Amino acid sequence: MSDYERIASAMDYLVDRAMDQPSLEQIAAHVHLSPYHFQRLFCRWAGTTPKRFLQVLTLERGKVLLENSHSLLEVSHELGLSGSSRLHDHFVQLEAVTPGEYKSRGKQVHIEYGVHSTPLGPMFVAVTRRGVCQAEFMDFNRLEELLENLQTAWPLGSISESLLSTRYVIDAFFNSDTASKHGPLSLHVTGTNFQVAVWRALLKIPPGAVASYGQVAKALGAPKAARAVGNAIGANPVALLIPCHRVIQQSGALGGYRWGPAKKLMVQTWEKMRHEPAAPQHS
Repeated sequence: MSDYERIASAMDYLVDRAMDQPSLEQIAAHVHLSPYHFQRLFCRWAGTTPKRFLQVLTLERGKVLLENSHSLLEVSHELGLSGSSRLHDHFVQLEAVTPGEYKSRGKQVHIEYGVHSTPLGPMFVAVTRRGVCQAEFMDFNRLEELLENLQTAWPLGSISESLLSTRYVIDAFFNSDTASKHGPLSLHVTGTNFQVAVWRALLKIPPGAVASYGQVAKALGAPKAARAVGNAIGANPVALLIPCHRVIQQSGALGGYRWGPAKKLMVQTWEKMRHEPAAPQHS
């Protein structure tokens, strides 16, 4: 089991057992490590301690975040995005497929894909010359199914495997030491005008914050379209980079997620931890 796989398994365990408040020893035993080595490994890959991660694993956190995110999207529109995040995912350029390209069904488009380990579990990533066209967790899908979906989206495109060509996407999102070397990430996605508008709105929700479906609809000038917003979010082809995990129900409940509520809570918690201010150093 790789380090990535151990941390992903530990996070799964924490999400599943949060109500039981498992001890460090119990979590370490789950991934077959000593408490000492597990603590060091978790801090290295997750950016926080297992204890702190467990502390914020509660649905009530979503309610607090939602209260603090009032008019979040409108504020983001006014203030812009630069400087608002330490992570690279706020510097994502979304480029939609043009009507002409859609009509061509992916003709003369070459797509490269790869499966990579991440702290949140293995991810399938596919890219064209113009950017990321698909990214998914592999919790419920076999590689064959993901490739079939990719071919369906780009029926006349050619597809080949290349871990080298897709690695930069994972590095840009998860590795802060190398992210700046790649420049802004570009997305090359296909969707209706409304879906693309929703996806662009999601990019304006800062990491570690959340908005409700209704808030997203209001920011789009369609306050009664919360259900349509939910459908557009469900059609998001690029996990994490288009942050559909940052949208929850008005009540504070998690809401739907293609890869399951446990994964959504895991992603929210991991992201929140990555964006917490550093603790002051005491002499």
